[in-house]
Amino acid sequence: MSFENALKDRGDSVTIDLEVTPGAKKAIFPGGYNQWRQRIEIRLTSAAQKGKANDELVTTLADFFGTNTSSVIIKAGSRSTKKTVEIYDLKYDETVRMLGD
Repeated sequence: MSFENALKDRGDSVTIDLEVTPGAKKAIFPGGYNQWRQRIEIRLTSAAQKGKANDELVTTLADFFGTNTSSVIIKAGSRSTKKTVEIYDLKYDETVRMLGD
């Protein structure tokens, strides 16, 4: 599965490379896979103003993976549409399975 290129196993966590589209009509995750950028796409309804989209991103990922928002950290790209997030207490195989469904 090609989307696995966007995932990295860190042992006690998983990092995910994302392509974020803020201000969408409907929040969608996962919204597809950009094979050229090797990033999983996510659409958010919040505008990219004053951290609103980043807050929605963290909440959306925590809900999707069934974890706390404190376990989801934006590691890179907090002011960009290309972000890398790290999710603690999440296993790589479980992440692949959930995204593949």
